[in-house]
Amino acid sequence: MSYVSLSGLSAAQLDLNTTSNNIANANTYGFKESRAEFGDVYSNSLFTNAKTTPGGGAQASKVAQQFHEGSSIYTNNPMDLRISGTGFFAVAKDRLTPQQNELTRNGAFHLNKDNMLVTSNDEFLLGYKVDPKTDQVTSYEAEPIEVRAEYGVPEATKNVELGANLPASAEENDPTLFNFNDETSYDRATSVTVTDSKGQSYKMTTYYLKSSNPATPNTWNAFYTLTDGQGEKPLNIDGGDTTAANGHVGHSITFKNDGTFNQVNGGAPVKTVDFATAGIDLNDADPSQAINLKLGTHTSFAAPFEITKLDEDGAMPGFLTKVDFDEAGNVLGTYSNGKNVNLGRVALVRVANEQGLDKKGGTQWDSTSASGEKIWGESNKGSFGTVNNGTLEQSNIDMTQELVDLISAQRNFQANSRALDVHNQLQQNILQIR
Repeated sequence: MSYVSLSGLSAAQLDLNTTSNNIANANTYGFKESRAEFGDVYSNSLFTNAKTTPGGGAQASKVAQQFHEGSSIYTNNPMDLRISGTGFFAVAKDRLTPQQNELTRNGAFHLNKDNMLVTSNDEFLLGYKVDPKTDQVTSYEAEPIEVRAEYGVPEATKNVELGANLPASAEENDPTLFNFNDETSYDRATSVTVTDSKGQSYKMTTYYLKSSNPATPNTWNAFYTLTDGQGEKPLNIDGGDTTAANGHVGHSITFKNDGTFNQVNGGAPVKTVDFATAGIDLNDADPSQAINLKLGTHTSFAAPFEITKLDEDGAMPGFLTKVDFDEAGNVLGTYSNGKNVNLGRVALVRVANEQGLDKKGGTQWDSTSASGEKIWGESNKGSFGTVNNGTLEQSNIDMTQELVDLISAQRNFQANSRALDVHNQLQQNILQIR
């Protein structure tokens, strides 16, 4: 019967189309190969003999997708992600309705003009909010991930911790002759950047000189300056015990015989006068700002001058310089003020039956009653895979096998075409009998 051969042709055509689609998407990130599956057509009735019924041809059962992992391709883009193991990324077309989302294994993401992580089709990658201080998820309600272009508010510097080895063999200087414009009046100098309440930065310089007073051995003196837009200005110590002839007030740092810091006689910590008293140009920032100086990490060993500690607690608003991801799926932002901030965590989704997912195109799927409901989770937890950045998942196509399948489907098509041709010839011969 001709329709048997026609069903074979239809099945072979579907096989050809499926294989061709696989080959066409060999370079599509996150693509999963499809396999055409067929069943035979068999009909029987009370008036037919089952033992002699040949069958009614072939029919397509389904085009099943194969969700085994593809190989990795490594890139230099930290926003390229792949999932090693089970699970999918969740993406939403509408930023305001993230509950309407689809699933994908294509992790080629980038930042859009609003600094949101999106796919190449401008769909929003979904994730969870995270407390940047504890790195713990604060809400498992998935929403689009925003990478803030700026982070932090200005914080005035209140504390500076200084530490240095002041060489025991340094030349001695008279502290009353200190002048920061005269390099011969001090031994060493170092600087640190401090900020005011508006986030404006200043250079605070510490000048060290070894005391020439024989009554105070193992003693160094420290003086401080602050550089604003008008130049370098003295920053006196409030109640300091050392005064230069020009009125610059500093303090002494004494050491024990073994070169370690003398906490008692050193008078640590010390405090500067407020910035207004020092005559700093603050541009309307808080004039009462002063700095506490912690000095306990100083030493005076027979070794070269070396800075061992230089920290301050101020902060300027930071601008985004880098985005990275860790294995937990955390979105890590690096800012120009030195802050490293956890901006969120990538959400992962899995379903009970991947074969039941509904194909949406664009390497995306959606859940159905056959696949089961979406199960939300995190990278590297439970049965979810691990998020890796700087790498993408290639299609899981085996090109050699696809080409073999293409030849096989072509031969099946040719064979069914020949069977249909023979059937037509037989019918023609019958019609010509007289």
